[in-house]
Amino acid sequence: MKISVILKTLNEEKRIGAAIESVMTALAGLEGEIIVADSGSRDRTVEIASGYPVIIAQIQAPAKPSCGVGPQLGFQYSKGEFICLMDGDMLLDAAFLPAALDYLRENLKVAGVSGHVNEVNLDNLEFTRRVQRNAPENRSGVLDRLNGGGLYRRAAIEEVGYFSDRNLHGYEEFDLGQRLRMRGWTLYRMDRRFVDHFGHSINSYVLLTRRWSSKYLRGVGELLRAGSEQSRFKALTDELSEIRLWFGVYLWWVILLGCLIAGFYNVWGFVVFLAALLLPVVLMSIKQKSLSLGFYAVVAWCFHAAALPLGFFGARQPPDKWIESRLLKS
Repeated sequence: MKISVILKTLNEEKRIGAAIESVMTALAGLEGEIIVADSGSRDRTVEIASGYPVIIAQIQAPAKPSCGVGPQLGFQYSKGEFICLMDGDMLLDAAFLPAALDYLRENLKVAGVSGHVNEVNLDNLEFTRRVQRNAPENRSGVLDRLNGGGLYRRAAIEEVGYFSDRNLHGYEEFDLGQRLRMRGWTLYRMDRRFVDHFGHSINSYVLLTRRWSSKYLRGVGELLRAGSEQSRFKALTDELSEIRLWFGVYLWWVILLGCLIAGFYNVWGFVVFLAALLLPVVLMSIKQKSLSLGFYAVVAWCFHAAALPLGFFGARQPPDKWIESRLLKS
């Protein structure tokens, strides 16, 4: 088997049919398989996927949904020499796989290669920010991770032990990228399209609260916990600027609390409190050239910072443990 394409899904009935069809088109002329790795969808995702020539694996209790579960679940059932990972709400560019295969054949120390992730839904502030900032999915060349997925070399994955850490509700791509880089592998993003991503079209703040309840925002804390157990903690804190940002938020909270307390003794304390409260919003609004984006960025910082300790101190299982699952179609 040349290529295993893993589609990770959770309630993707609106897009899964089109996603599978895009992969089928891309695999034309290549020896490949499509694996739908489902994290317990409650809609018609599995029903729709069953109408296509795919393998369907679904988690079973006690396994629980997380961003790290899907890739590893699909990897458990894959046979391909190369593993292509994407989401169930993405459309694979038909010309990507041949180009990616050529690149991996010509560059034997490259573990994974991707292309640009084209964000289709930009009416959500989160995805608008993702497009505007200098995020990894927007850059080409050698990178520290392949956000959004890509084509990986199976031999490289097997060398680092597992595809994705089942405990991670976020940052699973960075975790994989760091483990690969520590073994001497590199990752590369070509200056060409990989997928169209449709993402969420709901209100940005509703999405933020959903990510809180789904534990997605705990990803950084969970990643730090993994790093502390695998002698990667310093490397993580050195490489992830987000960690320094969240600790900066903690310092901001302490300053606000101090000003608020001082305000009960001197009115100037309340004045400084208001100034300190508004300053990050003003600065981010100027940087983003948008008040709504600036305000949203600061609110998102607070959610992420509050979730970090919850992720770090949460329950954790061995990352290479077989994910409890069943084959619904093979």
